[in-house]
Amino acid sequence: MPDFLLGEGASLKNDLLSGLTVALALVPEAVAFAFVAGVEPLVGLYAAFMVGFITGVLGGRPGMISGATGALAVVMVSLVALHGVEYLFITVVLMGLLQIFAGILRLGKFIRMVPYPVMLGFVNGLAIVIFLAQLSQFGVPGEPGWLHGTFMQDSILDVAWLQGKELYSLVALVVLTMLIINLLPRLTTAVPSSLVAIVVVSGLVLGLDIDTKIVGDVASIQGGLPSFHIPAVPFTFETLFIVFPYAIILAAIGLIESLLTMRLIDELTESRGRGNKECIGQGVANTVAGFFGGMGGCAMIGQSMINVNSGGRGRLSSISAAGFLLLFILVGSQFIEQIPLAALIGVMFIVVVGTFEWSSFRIIRKVPGTDALILVVVSAVTVATDLAVAVVVGVIISALVFAWEHAKHIRIEAREDHKGSTVYAVTGPLFFGSVTSFLARFDPRADNDDVIIDFARSRVAAHSGLEAIDTLADRYVAAGKTLRLVHLSDECRRLLKRAGNLVEVNVIEDPKYFVAEDSLA
Repeated sequence: MPDFLLGEGASLKNDLLSGLTVALALVPEAVAFAFVAGVEPLVGLYAAFMVGFITGVLGGRPGMISGATGALAVVMVSLVALHGVEYLFITVVLMGLLQIFAGILRLGKFIRMVPYPVMLGFVNGLAIVIFLAQLSQFGVPGEPGWLHGTFMQDSILDVAWLQGKELYSLVALVVLTMLIINLLPRLTTAVPSSLVAIVVVSGLVLGLDIDTKIVGDVASIQGGLPSFHIPAVPFTFETLFIVFPYAIILAAIGLIESLLTMRLIDELTESRGRGNKECIGQGVANTVAGFFGGMGGCAMIGQSMINVNSGGRGRLSSISAAGFLLLFILVGSQFIEQIPLAALIGVMFIVVVGTFEWSSFRIIRKVPGTDALILVVVSAVTVATDLAVAVVVGVIISALVFAWEHAKHIRIEAREDHKGSTVYAVTGPLFFGSVTSFLARFDPRADNDDVIIDFARSRVAAHSGLEAIDTLADRYVAAGKTLRLVHLSDECRRLLKRAGNLVEVNVIEDPKYFVAEDSLA
């Protein structure tokens, strides 16, 4: 077996068996997300196959599972409702091209800027979303839920709960599935416990003729091979104007979820994926999916966790999962449709337990309050809206906290030198967060007639710092004092509008760094 397919730490048996387990769990998820997006089940299943296979071959993270996801489906639904499924296909093509472009520009590295509290919030939020997505299986379709008539009606929690024996049977089978998954590894790890649990519970339901919902009750998964299809839309600027905003949002959500999932799998497997390669792999997969009638997709944290926990490590696990899914669609639909939904719900509940960072409850009182706030906010926004919004909100809060904290780090020490000049030594970054504190430290009226401000241990960042220096220069000139600015970089000297002639140039000692300022662009 080529090293490309297995890789370090992977085995043929584990990758094939974990791929089979993942494929079984992919069926109801792909069907459910297709319904969320407002398209036919096969559109979701084809997407799961094509995206999973292509990213398995071309992606940057062996062992990570990709397919149709809820994070993308909730964005797609309005496009499908307003313009139809053909517009979805061309949007998925454009989404893929944007992701390829992001990979070529090597934008994947920017995922490192996501702080750890945001990462924890992302993981916890997705675990909650996965859990809530299973609740619909405990309800009666088409009937008003228990929250009907309140502001929570039609939400994911508004379920018309099953009653009596049907509910008890479903709960019992879910619990049995979870017990098998938890206890079997203590006896043997020769086969994935999730696969054993699905087989045992399916056999029990069929053998005892237990009345419970099966995959076939949700939708038929029988179909043929996906065929090439150019989206039937007018190729005009009007079409581009419609689909481009959706494509940008979908591309961003897909890449963020994929790269954050990759980071999580990296930690679990103690290895490192390649973010830019994953961007290109996801882009190629979505471009192909759009031309073959698929709804597109990205990395799936739940199925990726199933794969890793089942022993899947190499590319073969992702490729085999896609291959088994295609076999289910072509020839095995009558068997897969007999699998009880309870078994698949139990597998996903185990994923929820394994995905959620329970340690966050323990550390939330020990970490800084701002980190705890970021964790909670990102989790809540992930559940309430979508992943991209949550991560952007988390990064913005983190950046503001960082700026606020570093605004306190600027120090200004005043002394009088042997010539009778007042000398200020500035230490720390001068940027928008610290300019107020910087200006408050100077008193032109009380200083000596000759004043020196030394920036040897400071760095001026962006326009706000330059404006602060110019403002200070105006104050000293108005007070009739002689001001000299030393150890400023060449970029600062060129950008200062009023204080530029007050800067002493020392070619040897003055720093050489670049100021983030559009005037130099």
